[in-house]
Amino acid sequence: MTTTRPATLTSEFLDGLVKRVPGSTGNTWKLTEVYTGDLLVELPQSSERDIVQAFADARAAQEIWGSWTLKKRLNVMKKFHALVLENQYLITDVIQAESGKNRRMAFEETCDAPMGASHYIKRAPKLLKDRKHAGPVPMLSNSTEVRRPKGVVAIIAPWNFPFATGISDTIPALIAGNGVVLKPDNKTALSPLLGIRLLEEAGMPAGLVQVICGEGPDVGGPMLANADYVMFTGSTATGRIIGEMAGKNLIGCCLELGGKNPMLVLEDANVDEAVHAALFGGFGNSGQICMHIERLYVHDSIYDEFRDKFVAATKALNVDATYDFEPDMGSLVSVDQRDRVIAHVEDAKAKGAKVLVGGEARPDLGPAFFEPTILEGITTDMLAGTTETFGPVVGLYRFTTEDQAVELANDTEYGLNASVWSKDVDRALKVARRIDSGNVNVNDILATAFASKGTPSGGLKQSGVGARHGDQGLLKYTDAQNLAVLKKQVMEPQGKQTYDAYAKQTQTSLKWMRKTRLR
Repeated sequence: MTTTRPATLTSEFLDGLVKRVPGSTGNTWKLTEVYTGDLLVELPQSSERDIVQAFADARAAQEIWGSWTLKKRLNVMKKFHALVLENQYLITDVIQAESGKNRRMAFEETCDAPMGASHYIKRAPKLLKDRKHAGPVPMLSNSTEVRRPKGVVAIIAPWNFPFATGISDTIPALIAGNGVVLKPDNKTALSPLLGIRLLEEAGMPAGLVQVICGEGPDVGGPMLANADYVMFTGSTATGRIIGEMAGKNLIGCCLELGGKNPMLVLEDANVDEAVHAALFGGFGNSGQICMHIERLYVHDSIYDEFRDKFVAATKALNVDATYDFEPDMGSLVSVDQRDRVIAHVEDAKAKGAKVLVGGEARPDLGPAFFEPTILEGITTDMLAGTTETFGPVVGLYRFTTEDQAVELANDTEYGLNASVWSKDVDRALKVARRIDSGNVNVNDILATAFASKGTPSGGLKQSGVGARHGDQGLLKYTDAQNLAVLKKQVMEPQGKQTYDAYAKQTQTSLKWMRKTRLR
């Protein structure tokens, strides 16, 4: 077992990462190793003046970057793709130290950026090229759709997947020709900073991606006041504030917000496979995945079998604070997050819920550890019944009919992710289409949907606006310019033609275009 901090994370290395963060006030944040609570580095905190300057510097670099051909920008991304893979274990070390997640999950997080880069390297030439369209007058007019970069994009990344969101969201913004000002969470700023270092090593102009750090209420306003677009991943409550500010500033936004995601296990499901998947769905990344499962609905005919196997498998999970691939689960990100999870569990217990397994903090492992927990008898008057817990806590529920399962799954203000399990894929797909969720996985928890980079991934209802991935995930960072040409002045009466004659001619032309499908 590797219980000591990796030798790669030297003071010199960490200090080198945070030097690029502007902090004119001299204030710092004590960024700690989650497993131990020991100080890793003092993270500068950015002032409003620092933020304004960061946007100015990004705009200056964007003028250079935006003038490059798309091919030249994509060559940088190809080099970046290679550098991430060359440095994958180093990135894993950084992610694990700052977030406390187990090494398996930290490694899998490093895979997201090269997957996204690979997709858009292939797709961008088609999406960003000029597109010719017919004009209003056949043969005599035309229109060209031109994709222009927004300018400088603000990306606000969460602490649960700092590299996968901070860097993976930055990639399409850069490919589209934009500059970026990135605000990672203070707790997990190191891995995005390492990603930006690798982008510059790959040939990206220095200063094109700026990083500012600080608490949301302090830096959010200045960021949105200077941004041309904002990409935010985080809570629904904060997303509402970001959306309101973006609206006031007349800039676009994409918001991936909270979830209270359901898993439906139909009576014909493979119970063993569903149990195995539920372990990741509930406890992957210690339950700190926007798309993870918090509500698990099982058909009454297989409920007891599923429950007993799920409880036994949960008890067998290896929860530990080590820098090797052995543990199945690591720590929560902070003591504050641990306390939130404790509050949800204690509230449920006080109101009659039963703890089938877990339910306790594990200070013997580290300051923020909490056991994987299964609850039974959760009701809507409990915090864990309707509010996103964002921890390793899963509620088990029975259902008897397919309609009841769908009704229960949809009984939430959220709609980010869902999972349906059945041996009959066609049946599962029909059920999936009835669930009010931006992502629905059949016989999987979340990876199949999220890793399908060609398909947009976003939330419905209170789980967000817009999407990442797919064509939309790149085009949202562009403005469409309409360049229209009229070759001959024919869109008005000609010579001594009366307007009545012109109107009749226009009417005839419109009928003809409809029949010939020219318009």
